[in-house]
Amino acid sequence: MSNTPHELHEEFPEFGEKIHALKVSDQHFVKMAEEYHELNGKVHRAETNVEPREELSEMDLRKRRAALKDEIYAYLKAN
Repeated sequence: MSNTPHELHEEFPEFGEKIHALKVSDQHFVKMAEEYHELNGKVHRAETNVEPREELSEMDLRKRRAALKDEIYAYLKAN
């Protein structure tokens, strides 16, 4: 697994510096970013059949990742 798509810096390239700054200064953002990274890895492993899941389980992971991505985007815009 050399490259996991949908990493935060790829999803929000315009917020690259802000993402880095918040990762070193804002514990709430760190928690959201870590949760996103974990969910994103699970989705990627499911999609590539490294860790296959039932279709509904995989869809649930994608929905959770999308909701968290929306939350992170709102947080980046507000801060």
